[in-house]
Amino acid sequence: MSNQSIGLESGLYEYLLSVSLREHPVLAELRQETTNHVMGQMQISPEQGQLMALLIKLTNAQRALEVGVFTGYSALAVALALPPTGRLVACDVSEDYTAIAQPYWQKAGVADKIDLRLAPATDTLQQLINVGETDTFDFVFIDADKSNYDTYYEQALQLVRTGGLIAIDNVLWYGRVADATVTDNRTQKIRALNQKLFEDERIDLSLLPVGDGLTLARKR
Repeated sequence: MSNQSIGLESGLYEYLLSVSLREHPVLAELRQETTNHVMGQMQISPEQGQLMALLIKLTNAQRALEVGVFTGYSALAVALALPPTGRLVACDVSEDYTAIAQPYWQKAGVADKIDLRLAPATDTLQQLINVGETDTFDFVFIDADKSNYDTYYEQALQLVRTGGLIAIDNVLWYGRVADATVTDNRTQKIRALNQKLFEDERIDLSLLPVGDGLTLARKR
């Protein structure tokens, strides 16, 4: 829920973008439309989208999975980075938000790479597990309702292959996770997951101060 990396003053952030952001024109158009949306703060930052695209290419990913699509910026960034034979299963429950995404996917020429599943993501992920798609995904991005983050993580860990990567958004939660006086349910869920990941021997781990905090978990 941060459309720029937290903790950077505006001048430094603008400099960062000016010397590093190589944004596809359709991504830029979609980002602008989403910025004007009443829920625009839910969009990932452009530098995070570019990092995810780089991770797709570094891992030679063919099969990707996204939990939480919103207006489709992250899905578009990933789909553009996937090879022509690559596929992204994109999970969301909102027809309204994803209706904004789909014309941009078409315009960028990647709609055929994206399999949009409109249903509760826990159900979609369990269906993928049930039909034998465990250990078949190369990359998973989790950016949906925080109350289900732990469930999404456990399901993703089944679906991703050994050596595959799980990326989890909003793990710094506007800094609230570091403030002991903040005790609402979502903050406590994220704190608990962060601690769980720190202790989880099934993964290699890095938490990056990109966007609103991005955890990278490589399945061992």
